[in-house]
Amino acid sequence: MTWKSIRYRLEYLVFKMLVALIGALSYRQSVKLAQGIAWFTFYCLPRKWTRYDVCRENLQIAYGEELDDEQADRIILGMWVHLLRLIVEMVQIPRKLRRENYRQCVTFKNRSLAVEAFTRDRPVIVLSGHFGNWEMSLVSFGMFGFRAGAVARALDNPHLHEWFRDFRELTGHYMILKSGASEQIVTEMESEGMIAMLGDQDAGSRGLFVDFFGKPASTFKSIGLLAIQYNALICVGYARRLEDDFVNARWAQYEIGVETVIDPLDEDLAGDVKAITARYSEALEKVIRRSPEQYFWLHRRWKSEPRKRQKKQKAA
Repeated sequence: MTWKSIRYRLEYLVFKMLVALIGALSYRQSVKLAQGIAWFTFYCLPRKWTRYDVCRENLQIAYGEELDDEQADRIILGMWVHLLRLIVEMVQIPRKLRRENYRQCVTFKNRSLAVEAFTRDRPVIVLSGHFGNWEMSLVSFGMFGFRAGAVARALDNPHLHEWFRDFRELTGHYMILKSGASEQIVTEMESEGMIAMLGDQDAGSRGLFVDFFGKPASTFKSIGLLAIQYNALICVGYARRLEDDFVNARWAQYEIGVETVIDPLDEDLAGDVKAITARYSEALEKVIRRSPEQYFWLHRRWKSEPRKRQKKQKAA
């Protein structure tokens, strides 16, 4: 047995112990725990450990002068609370959320748009970003029989990877690994199935640059290309945590909604990859603006810069 395999087993053992502890917490205790750890992370840890400068830079790009330092810090601290609650809620979902009690935890917005898209004889790309509890959307769809292949990166620790895979398969979904995902994605598209993915990460210098919060951001063109090639609908959705109600609610409250459904066959899009990409990026931005503290500002979304075209000098 190698040291790496021993380390992975130890990491998984610690993780399972935390899962057992978190699973036993009440609604109020879970929130207090997340708030306490977030406070320590924000105020006590070195800022280079918490990528504070990256978050602050991203907020400056996104909001400019309309956001002062105090407001930015409030959003960043809120982001840490949200991320820690996200972990807690993932652990508790199998025990807390059922089809019988979902109305106590979930409010749907524009549900008819989702149902209409999912029941048409066309493939669907369920698209979201690192906003809110993106796992809640997937779980909710699965509860009502809308199965999807969730595109995700494989975790380094195989034991943790298995746990997350089992979590996603609880409601009928299955994981599609990013590495070598093309074959499974094509199968879903050709069979008029459904895939779920996140579409808000930097795509590098070769990505397609479209505006995100008013500044060009490198975005993966593969989503638009898939939609055009297979006439797939793009359903931009989200799961936004609502204000806590410790008096009447037994668990976190979420608004699960569809911001828009993009049809590549629409006349104003006409199979234009850039137009499609710009449309869903705009939809994601609208969602984030409603609760910016629930967005993953840790990622350098505007890391890549558009290549500057060099003008050829004419020979004299």
